[in-house]
Amino acid sequence: MTTILIFFVAHWYISLFCQTFYLHRYGAHHLFIMSKFWEKFFHTLTYISQGSSFLSPRAYAVLHRMHHAYSDSERDPHSPHHATNLFTMMWQTKNIYNDYLKYRRTPEDRFAKDLPEYPLIDKIGDTWISRVFWGTVYSLFYIEFVPAGMWYLYFLLPIHFLMGPVHGAIVNWCGHMYGYSNFDNNDKSKNSLVFDVLMGGELFQNNHHKFPTSAKFASKWYELDPTFPVIWLMTKVGIIKMNPKPLEIEMF
Repeated sequence: MTTILIFFVAHWYISLFCQTFYLHRYGAHHLFIMSKFWEKFFHTLTYISQGSSFLSPRAYAVLHRMHHAYSDSERDPHSPHHATNLFTMMWQTKNIYNDYLKYRRTPEDRFAKDLPEYPLIDKIGDTWISRVFWGTVYSLFYIEFVPAGMWYLYFLLPIHFLMGPVHGAIVNWCGHMYGYSNFDNNDKSKNSLVFDVLMGGELFQNNHHKFPTSAKFASKWYELDPTFPVIWLMTKVGIIKMNPKPLEIEMF
């Protein structure tokens, strides 16, 4: 059982780190700068960590920029205030995401700047062969290490299969429904947790919508964004440097 739990926690947090560090703070906002080597490294790590639920950094960036521009309005691609429940919100998000992923829609110019693209990785990650391969890997690991009689551990497998969208669902729903607000942002963004260890700082949505060009999502002295110290350390060792001109998306 210990092996399964370690595997689950490792998958959760490595995938979550790639989503908040690479897809969100770097890909969507360009809050810091990195070399092409490190960009490709984190792009590849995102594919490996998300596995069967790999999210295209390009399509993710477009949707997230739209989310900031149209936060909680009817044009927001994933606002819980324009959906009947969590599942309808994510289904709507999936449809819009697929439109940009498959180039069926052309994003506005302000949403299309410097999108992170590695076509080969993105194309492989979006194939059913890749998704089934990673799903099989997770399943075989569980078959090997789930102790006899602990069949209930298999209920964790769907989270592995959908890790990227699960993280997105938690952030987009809880971050605009539950918690407290430090600032009036003309939307319904909330800070769901004071110590956001569960979601790597992503649930400081109210702070982030107030200061979208800040790499630190915590704002008050008592708030903790666990991803920011990692970003700070990476700047010290030279992997990244803070961007003096991050991408700014104004609300409509």
